[in-house]
Amino acid sequence: MARQRILLVDDNQVLIALLARMLEAEGLVPILALRGKAAIDKIAQERPDAAVVDVLLPDMMGYEVGAALRKAKIPFVFMTGVFKGGKAATEAKTQHGAAGYFEKPFDAKKLVETLRSLAPGGAQAEPPPPPPKEEEVDFELDVAVEPEEPVDPMELTGRVEIIEDGRVQALIRGNNLTAASIEPAPRPTGAPPRVPEKPRPPPPAGTAPPEGELGDNFPELITAFWLAQQTGELVLQKGKVRKVVWFEKGRPVFAASNLVSDRFGSFVRRVGKITQAQLDAAIALDRPGKLVGEALLELGYLQEQEKIYYLAQQVKAIIYSLFGWEEGRYRLATGSRAPKDATHIEIHPASLIVRGVKKLYKPERLKRLLRPGDRLLPTQQPAYGLHEVVLDIWEAQLMPQVNGERTVADLVKLAERPEAQVLAFLWALVALQILEKK
Repeated sequence: MARQRILLVDDNQVLIALLARMLEAEGLVPILALRGKAAIDKIAQERPDAAVVDVLLPDMMGYEVGAALRKAKIPFVFMTGVFKGGKAATEAKTQHGAAGYFEKPFDAKKLVETLRSLAPGGAQAEPPPPPPKEEEVDFELDVAVEPEEPVDPMELTGRVEIIEDGRVQALIRGNNLTAASIEPAPRPTGAPPRVPEKPRPPPPAGTAPPEGELGDNFPELITAFWLAQQTGELVLQKGKVRKVVWFEKGRPVFAASNLVSDRFGSFVRRVGKITQAQLDAAIALDRPGKLVGEALLELGYLQEQEKIYYLAQQVKAIIYSLFGWEEGRYRLATGSRAPKDATHIEIHPASLIVRGVKKLYKPERLKRLLRPGDRLLPTQQPAYGLHEVVLDIWEAQLMPQVNGERTVADLVKLAERPEAQVLAFLWALVALQILEKK
């Protein structure tokens, strides 16, 4: 039986790519459209079996795409981050003919179940194809690499929440931590300079890109998992450094890295919990299957509760460090879960993004992203509610002034705070898709 073909219509390129990967894993064939006009063209060209349409599109309302689908007798559902509530859902079904209505963030599994029930053949669709073979790389997470560039110091709050089976099992409080900076080892005399990665050709039009250039997209990647309430992994790679973040139902819960400075022993030394001599002693206890953390326990340098606490802080540090990346590549994968025996953390994506931008975005980067003459205003389709963000008093006082009329320079002057601090706050809200450039 032919695989069901699903038209996805949304201008959020990262979210639509993540949904496409999810559909592919379920044995469905995604057809992508970023604009309403392109979607209407694809209805005639591709004849999809069902469709998912965002209500608010850049060039038209999704209702117009829905009308074209209804005329073509193709079942569809709407998704939205704006028009919420029972009345909007009822009108979408009674007035516009939608078979379902999903408010962002939404349950991706329920979306798939609905699409299967709508598309011809329903649950009789053929099983998903085997996952494509990943491109081979010359390193893995368990092969540690030294940093090729300086590792900046990082401030970490002393509060961590540990989760198990999707629920918070422990709340551990400690002193705020500072992970010391690290300078890369000097390059051997005569060693060739680092060669930048070659750009890879884009995927064919209308297909789901399995990966892309990172740039400033890390907050958007986190948000895509959140909006789809998706479980999976995000692999990020820069040179020989590879870091992986695992998500469960849209929340980041675990991370791993092949960078030496991110390893547990190196991390607890960076935050000043142990000395280099103690770390060397733990490494000297090297036995098959023994981890450095276990050796630190055996030697009495850590207690069990401390080990759990510092493991959770290590995970946070790896995730936060990715906000400092301005180059590299990413790859999305759905369905895969973090290792069961790993220490999983609980952190809301909105809090993660705000803290990540404020901690890791340097002043020159913020000035590149926000020019003095730029004007900001609230976005029509926010990814998060403002109530999900903890604001300082001065930030809450500044928010009503962000109305599209004042420039960034005006807002900096009104805030009476250091420019970098104001820019970090404003860009954090842009990254959350609460504000946007006019």
